[in-house]
Order: sequence, then structure tokens, then C-alpha cells
Amino acid sequence: MSTTDKHIGPREFIALMAMLMSMLALSIDAMLPALSAIGESLQIEEANDTQLVISIVFLGVSMGLMIYGPLADSHGRKFSISVGLVIFLIGNLVSIFSSDLTYMLAGRFLQGFGAASCRVVLIAMIRDKFEGREMGRIMSLIMMIFIMVPIIAPSLGQAILLFTDWHMIFVGMALYGLATLIWLQVRLPETLSQENRLKFSLTMIKNGVVETLTNRTARGYMIASGTVYGAFIGYLSSSQQILMVQYELGELFAVVFGVLAVAIGLSSYLNSRLVIRFGMERLCMISLTVIMLTSLSFGAYFSLVAMAAPTLTEFLIYLSIILFNFGLLFGNTNSLAIQPLGHIAGVASSVISSIQMMISVIIGSVIGHNYNGTVMPLVAAFTVCSLLSLSIFVHLNKNKVDG
Repeated sequence: MSTTDKHIGPREFIALMAMLMSMLALSIDAMLPALSAIGESLQIEEANDTQLVISIVFLGVSMGLMIYGPLADSHGRKFSISVGLVIFLIGNLVSIFSSDLTYMLAGRFLQGFGAASCRVVLIAMIRDKFEGREMGRIMSLIMMIFIMVPIIAPSLGQAILLFTDWHMIFVGMALYGLATLIWLQVRLPETLSQENRLKFSLTMIKNGVVETLTNRTARGYMIASGTVYGAFIGYLSSSQQILMVQYELGELFAVVFGVLAVAIGLSSYLNSRLVIRFGMERLCMISLTVIMLTSLSFGAYFSLVAMAAPTLTEFLIYLSIILFNFGLLFGNTNSLAIQPLGHIAGVASSVISSIQMMISVIIGSVIGHNYNGTVMPLVAAFTVCSLLSLSIFVHLNKNKVDG
């Protein structure tokens, strides 16, 4: 770390970055146990419509990702994240005082739009201060803290519901965001010097979009990752209905959801070792193949052979396999998409992440709204989405031997 950073040490920097990175995950996972209560409170007639409380956050993220990257390059990292955190806080206030689903969705959209600043700017902030292996080490330490969020956030939401109502979950998230904003402003110096700032312009964004979409490799991996992540958003959106309602887990839902998240954390950790041996392309194709074959076999067996719904244990084993392989995909697909666009990495990262998220939200919303009281729509979605993504990977790599 630079010796000019007089206000913050390495450990505090890592803790602050992990706290910022956790903003989006917390706003999603902490709400999962409260979806039924929100549906009853806001008098939502169609049960599947409560899933929009989750999926609309991702739509907000997809819109925000396009803006914060260029904004951070022109006005500084702290300014960009601070703007996002203020929008995040406003979104919480709108959600707290919402009286119907429309206002709730507006608040959740603003939460996602604001939290997008943390996702897209953090990497740039870390890159400003570190490089090479040291950057990799810092990112690993941050991810070790971050991965705890999907494990404990549902339990925190459930604990709040034991003593009060769902409004207090938003109050808790607002306090979390406010504390982070104050910490950022007081302790962290700006990481982007004045001489390295670029002029913000819509032309820069437009050129970045055009170059990204006309690059065959970037476009292909962006569509492939957006497609398979759509199934993951479908899982997040419908997990509460499936696990809490269909399998009658009740308050145990938070615990089970957290345990399943461990599979993603474990594979994310292993990825740093496996990618050296197999390469990103091959590792992604292996993971997609496992997801596709496991889902196809699982769906076919229970639909055509057993002619019965899977037990909770059987379904959790299936999900553990699927989520473990998603952990291998998360970091690699984005790296592959941005790899040929290093000369416009900041803008390209915003464009890729934004379009990828839009694709995922559309697919995930369709999956969630097709929930019919069984797990089969979700299993079918994992099968189809992984097959489509695998087909794109194979097409992009058919003339390439990955070392």
C-alpha cells in the first residue's frame, strides 16, 4: 500500500472494501425470509409476484453498472461510490414507507441502482492501490470476508423477524449503508489522482458499447454468462417459495440457504488453484457440462422414472452440486469477456456487466414466474440455460486448444 495513505492501513482497507462489496448481497439475501410477510403486508395477490422484490434489484444493478465506471474514471472513486450509497439509502427509505408493491419495487430498484456503484468501482479502487500478485492477495482476503454474507444474511433477516416486522430489515440495511458511507468519507483517501482522470462523456460510453458488442469474443462470453446466470437469479427469486413454503422449512430456511452458500464459497476458493491447471475456458466448459448433465438426469429421473417429487435431502444434494459449479463460473466468465478489451477495461467492464445483468434478469424473471409448486421449472431452467451457454463456449473455442 502506498506510503502516502496516512489514514487507513491494509487491514482496515480490506475490511472497508469487503463491507462495500457486501452491500448488494446483503440487500438481496437478508430479504429472502421476509418475502411472505411482505406479500401479506402489501396485499400481493399473486404469490409469484413477490419474487419481483428480489429480481427488480438486479434490474437496478444492470442500469447502474453502465454509469458508475465512467463516472469513477472522471470524478474519482470516492465520489462515484458516495453517489451510489446515497441512492441506496434513498431506496431503503422508499421501501420502508411503501404501501403497495409499486412503491416497494421502486425502492428496491433504487437500492440495486445505488449498490451497483460498489460492484463496479471497487475493483478500480483496489487496482489504484495494488497490482500483480499483491492485488490478487488483497482480492482473495476481501472475498473471504464477502462470502460470509450469503451465509449469515438470511439468518440476520430471520432474527429481525422474530422480534419485529420486515420494515426493520430495511432500517438495518440503511444503517449499514450510512455507516459505510461515513467510514469511506472519513478514513479513505481518494485513490485516483487528478492527472489520471478522464473526461466523462456519453460518446465514451457509446464507443465502449459499440466496441464491446462488435468484439466476437467479448460478446459471446457476455451472452453465455448472462444466460446461465439467469438460471441462478431464478433460483434466488424462487428459493424462498421452494424451501420455506414448498418444503415447509419455515424459520430453518435461513440456515439451509446459508449452508448451500458454502458450496459457492468453497468452489470460489478452489477456483484460484484449479484455473492454473485447467484454464478459464476449459474450467467453465466442465462446470457448464456438469450443471447441464446433473440437471437433465435429475429432472428426467423424478419426472419419468420415480414419478414423484424429490425429497428435501435429494433436492439439497442436487442444489449443492449446481451451486458448487456456479462458484467456478462467477469469476472466470467475466474475466474471459473483458480479456480482449484491456485498452478500455473500465468502460468495457461496465458495458459487459450491465448487459449481462439485463439478460440474467429477463431470464430469471421468466423462470421465477413459471414456478408451479414444484422444483421442475427451476431444474429445467438450469438444464436449458447451461446447455445454451455451453454451446456458445464450444463455438468460441472450437479452433482453440486451451493450455
